[in-house]
Amino acid sequence: MSEIRKHYFLPEYCIIAEGRAKRPSEFAAETGGAEPETRPTHCAFCAGSEEKTPPAGSVYKEGRIFADTKEKRVRKWDFRCFQNLFPALSPIPAFSELSGGEGGSSPGFGFHEVIVESPVHGKKLSDFSAAELSELMQVYRDRVCHYRAHENIRYVSLFKNSGGAAGASLDHPHSQLLALPLLPPLLKTELQAIGNEEKCPYCILLEKEKESTRFIRENRECVAFTPYCSKSPFEVWILPKKHVNYLGDCSKEILSGLGEMIGYVLNSYGKVLGNPAYNYMFYQLFDAPEYHLNLRLLPRISLVAGFELNTGIYINTVSPERAASYLRGDKLPEE
Repeated sequence: MSEIRKHYFLPEYCIIAEGRAKRPSEFAAETGGAEPETRPTHCAFCAGSEEKTPPAGSVYKEGRIFADTKEKRVRKWDFRCFQNLFPALSPIPAFSELSGGEGGSSPGFGFHEVIVESPVHGKKLSDFSAAELSELMQVYRDRVCHYRAHENIRYVSLFKNSGGAAGASLDHPHSQLLALPLLPPLLKTELQAIGNEEKCPYCILLEKEKESTRFIRENRECVAFTPYCSKSPFEVWILPKKHVNYLGDCSKEILSGLGEMIGYVLNSYGKVLGNPAYNYMFYQLFDAPEYHLNLRLLPRISLVAGFELNTGIYINTVSPERAASYLRGDKLPEE
């Protein structure tokens, strides 16, 4: 049997096709489980290779923030933040000769930053201590606030690609940030839908999912669950219990709660799916207090194919209820 499900409050749909369901071990086998680690001789993100990247605007070391200069780079750091060497956007944009500014195009203004999460090559976030994860969340908050202060920036996209199947071009642990001069249509649509509700739908959702079979875990600050309309197997959402609209509004306690929950989910992915490639994305709006910050994790264990591209409707072969049970560590009857 299959079931068509609608997003909580947006005009989005997915098909839960449990008849095509697989065990997590089958996903791990098909995707090869953990991607093989490679340790290149000249990784530009490793400690000791600081000259191979643009100068870092923020270098976190022993609880303090420093900055590189062209002549001297900070050593023995914990986190480094610098502009992408091959940026998708530029603070000094120019029209392409091909586009000529036609079709409603505009110069590609913006910022594209890399956040290197550790000087150690191959270190996984699932191996980070609680303190390290909390510090990473604080780095995220700092960098989002840095770009929010720019008068021409309207949205900051903060995300992590881990593994080649998730779009990562380097194995060294890092996240990325793109600061945009526009509000993405996806967030604009969501904001309009939220405006039609009497109360924040995420606040309602959070309380509802705490009592559902999709609930995974909670700590003092956050709740993790598999969403009712999951677009892919083992999709997980993490929501702060307090209504905050972007990382800049998060206390140290909320940041620590987010970090702890990320570590838990990634460790669960490792146990259940064999350390797959994954993406996580922060959804936030700093000029919309009605929005509710949320984090979404997607292990890359299924393919987007013709039907999804043709309809925008996703087929998910593992129900979110079943996925949550696995991620909680429950022993399922058929096991």
